[in-house]
Amino acid sequence: MTALCLRRAGLKLKAGGDALLAVLAVGTLRTIRALDRKRMTDFSGAFMRVLGPWLKEHRIGRANLAAAFPEKSESEIETILSGVWDNLGRVAAEFAHIDRLRILEPPKEPVGDIVYTPETEEGFQRLRRDGRPALIFAAHLANWELPALIAAKFDLDATVVYRRPNISAVSDAVIAIRKGSMGTLVPTDLDAPLRLARVLEAGGHVAMLVDQHYENGVDVTFFGRRCKANPFIARLARHVDCPIHGTRVVRLPDRHRFRVDLSPAIEPRRDGEGKFDVGGTMQAITSVIEAWVREHPEQWLWLHRRWR
Repeated sequence: MTALCLRRAGLKLKAGGDALLAVLAVGTLRTIRALDRKRMTDFSGAFMRVLGPWLKEHRIGRANLAAAFPEKSESEIETILSGVWDNLGRVAAEFAHIDRLRILEPPKEPVGDIVYTPETEEGFQRLRRDGRPALIFAAHLANWELPALIAAKFDLDATVVYRRPNISAVSDAVIAIRKGSMGTLVPTDLDAPLRLARVLEAGGHVAMLVDQHYENGVDVTFFGRRCKANPFIARLARHVDCPIHGTRVVRLPDRHRFRVDLSPAIEPRRDGEGKFDVGGTMQAITSVIEAWVREHPEQWLWLHRRWR
């Protein structure tokens, strides 16, 4: 009886704590949204550059970078880490303004907060016109929320996979900001694989982030180290037999604007019998991400235990 009462009390405390966190999170989002985006991102980036080195994630990031770039000096590693913290702080502030970012659209928007090359525009237009399903992957580079905005801008029928926040009120606030500007959103629930397979079978497009360690994943090599990659995107490609493209975001030198790139289709790997090779396909995707990260290491999340 005592144990049951303690359990109930614990659940009530947790519910109360979640409610308080929800109020704080939603209030913070609304406050940031009411402020000037550029000033807020400058402040948030500067704040994280100061705070970051005091956190345990800084040590993780330093170890990851030292292993990935053994040729770089300690000062070069610290410079990259400072940029990582700056980028993360900016992403946090930009999140509240995500639906307000202007996408280049001459002559209506001749500048734009998000720009792209003619090749990228043609790539998205081709995906929209060819009538075929496709898978699109992204990585935690610069602001990783933005590729979905570009897809929506080009009227690409895109279904975006996302991780639902644990607190329902926060989840509702996140959806409210993203709704209408980022395509169809599908949380990573148990029925997600079936829902996404049906989208592809109907000729749609599915997009997801793939650069996270997955304990039960397939072996790949990333910056010379063996790690586990989630094979979900490759298994979907095997099921539907559709092309896989990569899209990345690059934060431009002014720190407030971005460029979105779209890669050519990645050919699925096959074994000696011609069967779809899930592990080989994930390695091909991982190699693309590694090339992206090498170009802008200060814009990738080295701070978490990804790919270790």
